[in-house]
Amino acid sequence: MKIAIVEDDVNMRKSLELFFADNKEFEIVAFKNPKDALKVLDDSFDLVITDINMPQMDGLEFLHQLNNRYEAIVITGNATLNKAVESIRLGVKDFFQKPFDPELLLEAILRTKKLLEFQRTQKNSEIKNDSKKNKATNKSEEKKHQFIAESKILDEVKKLALKAAMTDASVLLMGQSGVGKEVFANYIHQNSSRCNAPFIAINMAAIPEHLLESELFGYEKGAFTDATAPKAGLFEAANHGSVFLDEIGEMPLGLQAKLLRAIQEKEITRLGSSKTIKIDVRFISATNANMEQKIANKTFREDLFFRLQTIPIQIPSLKERKDEILPLAEWKLTEVIAQYGLKKKLFSEEAKAKMLNYEWHGNIRELLSVVERAAILSDGDKILEKDLFLKPKESRQGSEKRVEDLESELIKQILEDCQYDEDQASKILGMQVDVLKHKIAKYGLKK
Repeated sequence: MKIAIVEDDVNMRKSLELFFADNKEFEIVAFKNPKDALKVLDDSFDLVITDINMPQMDGLEFLHQLNNRYEAIVITGNATLNKAVESIRLGVKDFFQKPFDPELLLEAILRTKKLLEFQRTQKNSEIKNDSKKNKATNKSEEKKHQFIAESKILDEVKKLALKAAMTDASVLLMGQSGVGKEVFANYIHQNSSRCNAPFIAINMAAIPEHLLESELFGYEKGAFTDATAPKAGLFEAANHGSVFLDEIGEMPLGLQAKLLRAIQEKEITRLGSSKTIKIDVRFISATNANMEQKIANKTFREDLFFRLQTIPIQIPSLKERKDEILPLAEWKLTEVIAQYGLKKKLFSEEAKAKMLNYEWHGNIRELLSVVERAAILSDGDKILEKDLFLKPKESRQGSEKRVEDLESELIKQILEDCQYDEDQASKILGMQVDVLKHKIAKYGLKK
């Protein structure tokens, strides 16, 4: 298994390399920053382990650029809930906060290895029930933008969305990442007079800033170097239908004035043109950001915000919709079993209780990911609590001790290589000399 470790902290990077050095089933390639990694990463790699807070390009932007090409694990020394949730949104299944026990990281890697081996087996083997599985997949696609489960609080929000659907008013969907904002946007579109016209979803955070304007508004031939022919933008493509602007809070400030004009005047101008084009589009937006704070920081226009939120709809988190947890889990389990041709499995009572009592910071997206992993990796016909891997955070004290052992071993090795020349060792380790001296005394590493 070939693993890329992307970590700017030389101590952590070397510690992880040392930890995995004796494990012959892993081929470790370490990078000090994402840009170096992007130049080298190819199809031979299976897994990427990355830090988040790094200069030039942070780990989340790095994951965006990888675009789910590899399984990924995140490690970070400065974790926030938003970053953890964003990592989940990008497909990351394991998230570790420094200091952590490397043995737990090893467990996560072995789970990923088992998952990849399973997927390869499925890909290379002939599946007898092809037609049955295709049918199940089609049904899954049909349900992608439908409500699978019900709860009292969800019904209340759906009633509000249904009222909004009867009009052409702009709707702003608010709520945490993974609560189903796109499902609600599609629900509004499907219950509106525009249901037979296009529904186009656009994620503001997923399109690079320099491409966003041309994607939204289109361009004329010669507007920029690669514009060899005119192209209609997504707003034109959605004419007579609905546009869903996901993560609207991430829209660059420079484009917000153009969007405001499109909403107010119902017209756009392609890049490289002075001619206006009339559009008939219903705007539905979504955000999990603190928009009031963005307005106060002058990173989002207040007039655009008011235009977007003619009808604001707050979507509750999954932990507020507990009645939906088990039906969603059962539906996903059935889907995964059909998709991969697995034998029938059921959740144990302990697994059900664990899912009901878990916080689900990643909401529905996290739940579906956990169920898929459990269905694939569990043995037997029952999914047990341990198969969910929803463990409470390990104590910081034990994790810190293990990382300190690795740091001590690293410093000792570098000192021996440098014949205890502290100046030379500090340069290799990227530490100030006085910091290195303190750690030598702390770990009792004097010659």
